[in-house]
Amino acid sequence: MFKTYLLLGLAIVAEVIATSSLKSSEGFTRLWPSVVTLLGYTIAIFLLSLTLKTLPTGIAYAIWSGVGIVLVSAIGWFGYGQKLDTPAIIGLGLIIAGVIVVNVFSKSVAH
Repeated sequence: MFKTYLLLGLAIVAEVIATSSLKSSEGFTRLWPSVVTLLGYTIAIFLLSLTLKTLPTGIAYAIWSGVGIVLVSAIGWFGYGQKLDTPAIIGLGLIIAGVIVVNVFSKSVAH
């Protein structure tokens, strides 16, 4: 199971890098950020597909998207100066709580 979560973590990192580079690609008009975006999404989807051999699709996707949303929001805030208001921060906290609940309490996830 450790390998599955490692692959999922790497998929999340690749997706976060790709999404962050998407902003820098300026609508795919800048070469290198565009290349990083396409490569990052390709790697992310490939690694996510490997986790689906073990994890249920809904659980893997919930973790992948939830953690990705929080990390991309943090990069937007700290890297691009995109401020988050209180409701946004509360919402991100709820996403984190949801990922924790799924991983700790759900019987859908093999522990």
